[in-house]
Amino acid sequence: MIDAEGFRLNVGVILSNGKGKVFMAKRINQDAWQFPQGGLNTGETLEDALFREIEEEIGINQANVNIAGCTKNWLRYKLPKKLIRDVEPTCIGQKQKWYLLDFLGDDSQFCFNNSVKPEFDGWQWVNYWYPLKQVIAFKREVYRRALKELAPIFWHISSKRNCSKPLPYILDA
Repeated sequence: MIDAEGFRLNVGVILSNGKGKVFMAKRINQDAWQFPQGGLNTGETLEDALFREIEEEIGINQANVNIAGCTKNWLRYKLPKKLIRDVEPTCIGQKQKWYLLDFLGDDSQFCFNNSVKPEFDGWQWVNYWYPLKQVIAFKREVYRRALKELAPIFWHISSKRNCSKPLPYILDA
């Protein structure tokens, strides 16, 4: 679904293992890392899209996670001009609600073959602020805003499992 301004409605996922780490996935056949994310289909709620996306992209289902938090507002990024397709309606970027999920499953449950066109072929647990240095530049500010807003919830989840809190990461200007 694309809104009147040309932004595709989307959910982003920050998956926590409850031990002070978050899940990052490697884009298939690329040296590019990101959080799972995906668009809303017509008639879907945000949570419907969230659970569909994590099952399609990384092989885990609703029973394997608790929703710990969600960004209050939509976060947006524009696509670089070279990535904008010449189709109608024109999509100029993503408009996302970000969810922090507490992963309750086992690492062996991750699977990338649950869709016709898999998006990822690898994954790793990383420190909370690490994705800011790894994600493609045009998504970086949205990642920073989502991570910043959801950080207090993340630290609360992690502290329940006796994890130490890493020092804040400050993105270079």
